[in-house]
Amino acid sequence: MLPILLGKVGNMSLATIQTRSMTSCSGLSLATLVMMATLLLFFLKKNKNAVPQTGQFPPGPATLPFVGNMHQMIWNKPAVFRWIHRLLKEMNTDILCLRLGATHVIAVTSPEIACEVLRKNDEVFASRPITFASGSFSYGYKGSILSPHGEQWKKMRRVLASEVLAPSMEQKVQHIREEEYDHLVRYINKTSCCSSEAIVDVRHVSRHFCGDMIRRLVFGKRYFSNLPASATSGPGHDELAHVAALFTLLNHVYSFCVSDYFPALQGLDLEGHEMVSRDVMRTINRLHDPIIEDRIRERSNSIQSRAEKKEARDFLDVLVYLEDAQGQPLLSREDIRAQTTEIMFAIIDNPSNAVEWALAEMINRPEVMQKAINELDMVVGKERLVQESDISQLNYLKSCIREAFRMHPYHPFNPPHVAMADTTVAGYTIPKGSHVILSRFGLGRNPKIWVEPLEFRPERHLNAANVLLTEPGLRFISFSTGRRGCPGISLGTSVTMMLIARMLQGFTWTKPPGVHSIDLQESKIGLALAEPLVLRAKPRLPAHLYGPIECM
Repeated sequence: MLPILLGKVGNMSLATIQTRSMTSCSGLSLATLVMMATLLLFFLKKNKNAVPQTGQFPPGPATLPFVGNMHQMIWNKPAVFRWIHRLLKEMNTDILCLRLGATHVIAVTSPEIACEVLRKNDEVFASRPITFASGSFSYGYKGSILSPHGEQWKKMRRVLASEVLAPSMEQKVQHIREEEYDHLVRYINKTSCCSSEAIVDVRHVSRHFCGDMIRRLVFGKRYFSNLPASATSGPGHDELAHVAALFTLLNHVYSFCVSDYFPALQGLDLEGHEMVSRDVMRTINRLHDPIIEDRIRERSNSIQSRAEKKEARDFLDVLVYLEDAQGQPLLSREDIRAQTTEIMFAIIDNPSNAVEWALAEMINRPEVMQKAINELDMVVGKERLVQESDISQLNYLKSCIREAFRMHPYHPFNPPHVAMADTTVAGYTIPKGSHVILSRFGLGRNPKIWVEPLEFRPERHLNAANVLLTEPGLRFISFSTGRRGCPGISLGTSVTMMLIARMLQGFTWTKPPGVHSIDLQESKIGLALAEPLVLRAKPRLPAHLYGPIECM
């Protein structure tokens, strides 16, 4: 089995990672592979005419002893989600049961069943799986997103919801968000004006806007370097490595790794996931740890000098300065490391992906683009830049983003919910320990729910006086719901909406020379655009709103 590795981590190329992974396989791992292959061939011949499982579990394909459907999952890598959705379609069901080793994995594409999972049975499904990647990325399950149900998760969830993402804290850091919105406009203006064809890589801009934003909110600094930065400067080497590491983390955290279902195989690194996880954490620790350590020392010095307690400047201040009832630090160093990393990767993918897809769809449908621009001109005008306070009135633009969330999620599935007890969903028995995965892909494109689901139609969401990006009925998933729902709905809405609003208000976007239409092909291994969206951008507002241009 060749390692399946995606992208780059820090300075390490895909070819380097593959070479290292292949050469690191020991004789034991090769023997294990041969043994597994022999067992699979034996069971395949013996069970060639096996019939689909019947009874109390949800419908699913025939399984083999010991491995279940693992052999099929391996054969369908790396795009396992496409195989799962193909099975759902072939079996004409909205709930599917796979068995990967001893674990039942239940995929759901029906809003009614999804609500039954996250509302009626929310308490039962409030845990997360134990995997090598999730354990690594959460510093041993110290954070609030990847940790299984338990006291640590409850503590960190409470900290995140009531302290870090509290309305009062969101208000305190509003000036940071405003500065980043302005930086976005200046950076695009510089990029377009300093290019001979005014070409802008929308994926690069949107991903690094999200990276800049979350670094400012968490660490109080856009760049890891302490050197002064220009008002229009782009990401440097460390910032590029940081965003690449975060996306690699997201692509690997719950990626159907064989050893997640056969823990005895952990350490053999048959697919290279363990090496990738370690490389990601090396990059993140190299960049995060010096800032965290400085802040912890600062807190210690302020206690020793009995300095007056100051207001939190950013999210890291909140985490570092929290105290328990005895006046001692509430969070350990590992708690802080875990939570800062989780905040980072929670904000970076969905806003950037939704905006890239929305612009791609709108370029191919000029009438949709024009309606959004007309709304911005009517609500905001051209004499000032759009602000967060305008979002409530931008219903058509919010509908465009809702449609992007519906049609084009970054992740095929929500993070798995683990059943903490035997339960029943849709009349089927779900055994304790089962992983339930709600399909973002399947919910948003379910033809039983949506008319012409593959058509980009923002108008289908214009059914309320104030359109919201949330979807309580789970007809698609933006921020999820329940105990594991995203507590940062307000922040996520602001970042997503201001990204697309500033881009549309500030610039006229057109196809590059010689391009008839934007190719909306999805990646073979995921749901992002197969190729980064590249467009021409021309300023459409008075020059003073963009600031000076500093071409090199």
